[in-house]
Amino acid sequence: MFEALSYFTLQQYWWAIVSLLGALFVFLTFVQGGQTLLYTIAKNETERTLLVNTLGRKWEFTFTTLVTFGGAFFASFPLFYATSFGGAYWVWFAILVFFVIQAVSYEFRKKPDNFLGAKTYEVFLVLNGLFGTILVGTAVGTFFNGAMFSLDEMNHVTWATPFRGLEAVLTFHNVALGLSVFFLARVLGLLYFMNSVSNSNIMERSQKHLLYNAIPFLVFFLYFLIALVLKDGFAYNPETGEVFVEEFKYLHNIVALPLVTVIMLVGVVGVLWGIISSVLKPGTKGIWFAGPGTVLTVWALFLLAGYNNTAFYPSIYDLQSSLTIRNASSSQFTLTAMSYVSLFVPFVLAYIWYAWKSMNRKPIDEKELSEEHHLY
Repeated sequence: MFEALSYFTLQQYWWAIVSLLGALFVFLTFVQGGQTLLYTIAKNETERTLLVNTLGRKWEFTFTTLVTFGGAFFASFPLFYATSFGGAYWVWFAILVFFVIQAVSYEFRKKPDNFLGAKTYEVFLVLNGLFGTILVGTAVGTFFNGAMFSLDEMNHVTWATPFRGLEAVLTFHNVALGLSVFFLARVLGLLYFMNSVSNSNIMERSQKHLLYNAIPFLVFFLYFLIALVLKDGFAYNPETGEVFVEEFKYLHNIVALPLVTVIMLVGVVGVLWGIISSVLKPGTKGIWFAGPGTVLTVWALFLLAGYNNTAFYPSIYDLQSSLTIRNASSSQFTLTAMSYVSLFVPFVLAYIWYAWKSMNRKPIDEKELSEEHHLY
């Protein structure tokens, strides 16, 4: 089946899969967003334990999806993995550290004789939610604004600054995307609390803070989107591989890829509907609209970054070192073999959905905490 596909079709197929995994990860950062709200929504230890334990049921999904996203990127587009992870290692190292302290915190927060104290691990969770989301969003911003690297004939990467990727924070368009992800994660975290915790005080505070976080999310996301369609982009000639700057490149992509544009519009409507319905009437399960809406919107953004002869990881230091889905992918044989493995993805997604429903069969409450043997 996959043997009949052209090499370029396989490259496009795998860019779509990697992009979908990235979009799923962004949705699952509702865990990180919820962590940043532990001291805002919860006003006592019992309420805080309710929030930590409802998030604790899902934190492994986020971590696993991040690892799967990185693994899929490595297998399908190894040159990107080698360039970004091998060159911009400070930013990826920082992201890794903040996700490691998350795992440690859920494991040890309620351990007997915890010498650091529960509050220390709660602070770690807040830091993971804050810096993890902003750094990931800022790093993804370089897909559109470029990074400071060059490649030689042997694809050895040279980074032009000693900051190794952290210089991305000097470009506000990158930071705007990072802040968009941060506030979106908080919005999704609030919607998740409203759907999964049975506590009137938490419900009331979550509804109140939903609007406080939705407004800055919309401001930063609209700024990022408007600036994106107006900015110059990085295109390449499919015949020669030459990379060049094209005016309004991403606007051209929106026009040239109508299906991707429809996916984005449906996603944006889903996010807005999830927010508005929950602001007006709590208990409307807004997470079930905003969640899929987030996946579709982020998926479309990734597709715009790589399709229509676009360099998905441009170099602003050496333009011809920019990475495209044509020059950064694995061999045709490798992509073909992996494509058969990708047929199991729907079954994995079905398992995740089943596990989610099983863990959230009913909203968590104080009675369940008293009966639970294992608390985060």
